[in-house]
Order: sequence, then C-alpha cells, then structure tokens
Amino acid sequence: MFALGAKNTTANLPMRKSLSDLPHFSLSELCALSDLSEDEYSERLKAIQAKQGFICDMDGVIYHGSLLLPGVKRFIDWLTKEKKKFIFLTNNSAPTPKELSRKLNRLGLSIPEEHFYTSALATARFLKSQKPQGGTCYVVGEPGLTYALYEAGFEMNEVDPHFVVIGEGNSHNFEKITKAVNLVNRGSRLIGTNPDANGPTENGIAPATGAFVSAIECATGKKAFYCGKPSALMMRYAQELLGTHKADTCMIGDRMDTDILAGTWAQIDPVLVMSGVTNPTNLTEHAYRPFIILNNVGEIAGPGTDEVAE
Repeated sequence: MFALGAKNTTANLPMRKSLSDLPHFSLSELCALSDLSEDEYSERLKAIQAKQGFICDMDGVIYHGSLLLPGVKRFIDWLTKEKKKFIFLTNNSAPTPKELSRKLNRLGLSIPEEHFYTSALATARFLKSQKPQGGTCYVVGEPGLTYALYEAGFEMNEVDPHFVVIGEGNSHNFEKITKAVNLVNRGSRLIGTNPDANGPTENGIAPATGAFVSAIECATGKKAFYCGKPSALMMRYAQELLGTHKADTCMIGDRMDTDILAGTWAQIDPVLVMSGVTNPTNLTEHAYRPFIILNNVGEIAGPGTDEVAE
C-alpha cells in the first residue's frame, strides 16, 4: 500500500466522456458553498476580476481529456482583451510547453508556449538551485522531464547520479524502480516532480508519480522532495514568470488538495471551479476554504452563454 507522502485524490472520481452532465450551481448555492453572503461573494468576484496575474490549472479547469470546458474561450478572450498576465500550470511532467500549446490549439485555443509551466520545469529549476554548475540525474519519466533537466545543465547517469528524479510515465517497471531504490540507498537524493498518487484514465485510474515515489521511500526509508503542487515552490516560480505581486495574483484550480492548497500555502488567493473533481461532498473534507467558488472560469469574464461540448 502506497501511503507515504502520496495523495490518493482520484480513486472515487467518475470518468467523463461528455460534458453535458457538468453540474451548474445557482448564485445562492455558490454563496453557500463559498460560505459567503451574496454581497461578500460579489465583492470577492470583483477582487478576482481586478487582479493582474492568473495562474490556471489545466485538467478540470480548461479541459477534460480532449474536451474543452464551458466558459474557457470566453475567459481566454477576456484575459487577452483586459491585458492580463496568465500562465497555465500543470503537475504533469511528461509534456513540454510546446506540446501543451499544440494540444490547446487542437481544442481551438491559440496560446503560445511561453504561457505554460510544468512540474518538470519546476523540478529542473529547483535542482539548478541545488547544483548551479549542473549535475547528474537518473530519471524515471518521459522525454519532457529529461529535456527540461538537460536544458538546466544536467546529464543522465545510471551509476552514481546526484539525484533520482521520478515523474509521470507509461513505461515505469519493476527494473527501473529497483534501480532507483538502490541508487537512493547509495546516496542519491530522491526527487518527485509531484505528489499525485494517481490520475484519471479512460478506463479508471492509473498510478502516478506519488505512488512510485512512495514505493521508493518505503523501500529505502528516505524521504523525497516534491517540486510540484501543492508546493509553494512551484507557485513562486510561476508568479516570478508572471512578474506580479502575490496580492495581485490568483490561483484557479479544480482540486482542493493541490490547486487550492498550493494557493493557500503561497498566500495567493485560490479560486475553485466546480468543473473538475471537487463536488459539495468532498469540498467539506478539508479544513481550509478557497477565496471564492465558481461554476467555471468563464464566470470570471462576466455573464455570457457557454456552449457545452458533447
């Protein structure tokens, strides 16, 4: 059982094949969920709209798989029209910013790659701060992670690396995890790109980075350092890229245990959208609350008609 450090966040989540069943809450329901009066809710929404920097999660906020979520195009148009600064943040270390840009282009959104920041990039930057002259890594992950590390001045090493870095991937196997265990036992430092224990697939869920890292922690007795959400480290990196003060920045996400917690820890107002994995039941599992709760990101742009993709 992978219990050390991994967050089991999607085990009971339904897999959506259509967006027609997305919930839509009335204003009074959103106020109740946010624990705010209507006047307080209105003031908080205005405060979010007045901010200059927007850090946005992707899956559950912008899209579900290959389906664009309601309100997203209106939100992007509003960001552009109002000359807001924005960046899309993902815990997924596998894709490069260019690949993410191309994915959104296929969904009808033209967004340059400089607007994307992944846990692979955050990991590479953190390791660079630890080894400014570069170092060596044994990587269990996809090319997006390896490429980010190469760009930061790191070389790959399977014998005596400074770091063992675990990220997302479909090719993880017993041999790779065993090698990682032995390298960590011999002194390599264990790094996880993010603590997510599992992630949604078309057929249910699959183990993710946190699950594999927890196995290595359990086998070695060594603790990993995580670079992705909810770490405030990744939030600070994203905020620096935006060039905005934290009081003038917000974090938009669909998960209480990563997005909203990351914003809370970084003291960046967290906005929860109900277009992803959070529902009124699991919302109450946490002692902290978001700054405000919305149906979707389109509501930040103001009233409008949202088309729901089938």
